Amino acid sequence: MKLHCLGTAGYHPSSTRHTSCYFIPEANLMLDAGTGLFRVESLLHTDEISILLSHAHLDHVFGLTFFLDFVAVTPLRTIHVYGEKAKIEAIKQHLFHELLFPVLPPIEWHPVEELGREFRLGKARCRWFPLDHPGGSVGYRLDWDDVSLAYVTDTTARPDSAYWKEIQGVDWLIHECNFSDNWIDLAVKTGHSWTSAVLESAATAGIRRLILTHINPLAGDTDPLGMSDATAKLPRRTPNQILVASDSLVVDLSSL
Repeated sequence: MKLHCLGTAGYHPSSTRHTSCYFIPEANLMLDAGTGLFRVESLLHTDEISILLSHAHLDHVFGLTFFLDFVAVTPLRTIHVYGEKAKIEAIKQHLFHELLFPVLPPIEWHPVEELGREFRLGKARCRWFPLDHPGGSVGYRLDWDDVSLAYVTDTTARPDSAYWKEIQGVDWLIHECNFSDNWIDLAVKTGHSWTSAVLESAATAGIRRLILTHINPLAGDTDPLGMSDATAKLPRRTPNQILVASDSLVVDLSSL
């Protein structure tokens, strides 16, 4: 299976990055629906898609409004959106308010609280878990027969956070890293992660393959996370593979 990074910025787009959106065509599965969603058209080949929303902040949901175009020009007919009930209601009442967006895409809403902490999503077992972020966020773990993936965004990377237990043994972790170590104060204020915190916590948790994303759009494209300095301070036990996501990057998840 291949992960397509359609949008890898946090907060707002930049000249090189759109906001959070990731797609696995083989599973018809999308992770968040930020502005990067506009890139998905050529990857849509079935009549349904499932979207896991981490939360309802605009940089993660604005792309839901793009689906009217795709329904018109692709086989897509039904969009299944999963997320916390309160976040779904906020999206329906505000983003899709008739004065803002009067023609609704064919979305079916699925509050995850009504499905239990773990549910089936296609061929995967999907488990969701709470994250610490202003307004609340959730992460997801997906286990297929041959590969597992966790998606954790909009949270701090404290090593004592409960979510690290949820993702033990996962093959791939997509984790937000909104700020470099030069912006720690702002990361704490806004409920986001910084480079050394993510790398150190991932190492402690035994994560082997790490994809860093939700990059600060104000950072340049040359080492936006300060990786050279942060990795120099890492303990000996580190992830075997660390990727800094960029828009249009494709990751082969079956490459273990």
